[in-house]
Amino acid sequence: MPTPAWLVFAFLCGALPFSVWLSHLTGVDSRQVGDGNPGATNALKAGGKWLGLAVLLLDVSKSAAPVGLARQIFHLQGWPMLLIAFAPLLGHAYSPFLRFRGGKALAAALGAWIGLTLWEIPALALASLTFWFLIFKKSGWSVLLTLLMIGLYLIIFHPDPLLLQTLGLQSALLLWKQRREWMRP
Repeated sequence: MPTPAWLVFAFLCGALPFSVWLSHLTGVDSRQVGDGNPGATNALKAGGKWLGLAVLLLDVSKSAAPVGLARQIFHLQGWPMLLIAFAPLLGHAYSPFLRFRGGKALAAALGAWIGLTLWEIPALALASLTFWFLIFKKSGWSVLLTLLMIGLYLIIFHPDPLLLQTLGLQSALLLWKQRREWMRP
């Protein structure tokens, strides 16, 4: 499959708004609760723990599938893989199914890293995000510090240019989507 087709496939997978679709089953739009973003946290608030867990797993999977196929099965490398690893996050953050609005893309990022490294970076990311959130209680700072921890880990233990470039590109989007979190008291 040519690179443009991979990009469209990965973007559209990422754009699937499972939070909105599944929360409608409860009669509440997940965008009407919490911070208004269509994601697992607001699905949890809208419909409870099972809905939140289902959306989280689907949001992770919608990125892990195309990225994992491209990287692990078809062995894509270089700039095509960099763009494919970014496309699901972009799709989640700016979904055409939601008039180019979307969530913060954290679960989509986790899925992309599962596709790229299987367990290595996702395990570090989850442990770091949990640690920093327990300390700061704010997702914006927790995300920033987690991205820095992943970057430091990659530089020291796994200095693969593709992974470092992917982290840089994804970090720009993730931090942009978290910008309102830093403004909250």
